[in-house]
Amino acid sequence: MAVAVVGLPGTAHAAAPPAGTATRYTMTAFTNTSESNMYVYESPDATGYRLLKASAYTPPTGLIRDPSIMRHTDGRYYLTYTTNWDGNTIGFATSTDRVNWTFLGNQTIPLTGIKSAWAPEWFVDTDGSVNVIVSLSTTGSDFKPYKLTATNAALTTWTTPTALAGIAPNYIDTFVVKVGSTYHAFSKNETTKYIEHSTATSLGGPYTFKGTGNWAGWGNWVEGPALVPLDNGGWRIYYDGYSAHKYYYSDSYDGFTTWSTPTELPGLSGFARHFTVLKETVPGGVTLPTGVTRSLQSVNYPSRYVSSRDGLGYLDPVDASSSATVKGDATVTVVAGLADANCYSFRSADGRYLRHWDFKLRLGTNDGTATFRGDATFCARPGSAAGSVSLESYNYPGRYIRHYNYELRTDVYQDTDTFRADSSFQAVSPWA
Repeated sequence: MAVAVVGLPGTAHAAAPPAGTATRYTMTAFTNTSESNMYVYESPDATGYRLLKASAYTPPTGLIRDPSIMRHTDGRYYLTYTTNWDGNTIGFATSTDRVNWTFLGNQTIPLTGIKSAWAPEWFVDTDGSVNVIVSLSTTGSDFKPYKLTATNAALTTWTTPTALAGIAPNYIDTFVVKVGSTYHAFSKNETTKYIEHSTATSLGGPYTFKGTGNWAGWGNWVEGPALVPLDNGGWRIYYDGYSAHKYYYSDSYDGFTTWSTPTELPGLSGFARHFTVLKETVPGGVTLPTGVTRSLQSVNYPSRYVSSRDGLGYLDPVDASSSATVKGDATVTVVAGLADANCYSFRSADGRYLRHWDFKLRLGTNDGTATFRGDATFCARPGSAAGSVSLESYNYPGRYIRHYNYELRTDVYQDTDTFRADSSFQAVSPWA
C-alpha cells in the first residue's frame, strides 16, 4: 500500500485528511500471552483497532518487549525494542508492509556498567534527525533516559548515548513529542509509579518537570506512555495500567495541562502491552457527498432511518406510506463539517444541525460557538457493511453516533459486532 504522507513520531497533524485520503494508526505491541511475538494492529481513529497480524515478528534473542514503530524517509518501517531483561543491547528490525519483519541488528550500548537497556522509543526531530530514547540502568534502580542519534541513513550506526538532562534519578519508559519548539517528555517515575511530564527547549534537555504525582488523574502503577496526535488537533496518550491489567487512553487539548478521564482501550485492554502507535495519512477512506440531501439508513435495521422528533434524535421507521413530516424528519442536507471542512455536518430543513448534547443526538441552532461547531461535526469512518459509514464525534474522538433502543446517541466505541452495526449507516436517496 502506498503511503501519501510520512507520519513522524512527535510531530502534530491538526486537521482531518481531505477526501481520497484517510488517517491510519498502526500499533505494534507485545502481549500478556507472549513476550516473544509482536502483534500488529491498525485503526482509522486511534480507538478501535483490528488485528493485522499476530506473531508478526520474533527476534533472534527470542524476547521482544516495548516494540516502537516509525516510518523512515526510505519508505520502510523500522522497529526498535527491548532485547532482554538484562544486557546492554537494543534491537532493530525493518519491514516494507508493517506485517512482515526482518531482523536488522542489535546495537550495543557503548557505556560501561550498563545492566539493563529498556523501552527504546523512536523520536524523529523536525530537523530530520532520527533518535532513539532508551532507558538505561547500572543497578536496576537508577534508570535514566538517554538519546542515541543515527549517523547513517541505514540506521545501523549511532552516536554514543547521552543522558537527557533533568530527568533523574529513577525514570523509565520516557516518550518524547515535540510541539512547536518545545520538547515534552513523559516518563514513569519508577519510585512513585506515576507517569510524569517535563519540558525542554532542546531534545537533550535540561528538562523541567511540569506535572508530577497524580497531576493528570491517571493514578500510579502505570507505565509505557505513548502519544499520538489526533485529527482534531488534540493528543492522545496510551498507557499500561499494569497492576490492574488494563490499558487506557486519555486526551489533551491544552498543551498537556489537563487530560480527559481515562478510558479503557476497547478490545485490547488486558491483552496488549507497552506499545507505540504510528499515525500516517494514506490513500482511501470513506466520503459523503456534500451540498445534497440524503437519508441515513440503519445497516442492521434497514427499515429505519436517522430521524428527529421533538428535536431529539431517533432511529425511526420510514417507508413510502409515511407522512411528509416523517419523511422530512428523516432527511438532512450533508454539508462540510462546521468544525473541520474535511468532516461533515447534517442540516435539517429548518436550518438546524444534528449535534450531540449530554451525548444524546438532537437538533440545535448554530450559535456560532466552537462548542456547537464541534458538537455538530462528525468524521466519516468505514462502516460495518460495504458502502456504509460510521460517524465519529469530532470533539469527542472515539465516540460514534449509534442507535440504542432506537434512540440516537454518541457512545464510546465498543469492540463488538453489535456496536459496529448499530453505528453504521448507508447514505441513501432522501425521503424528502
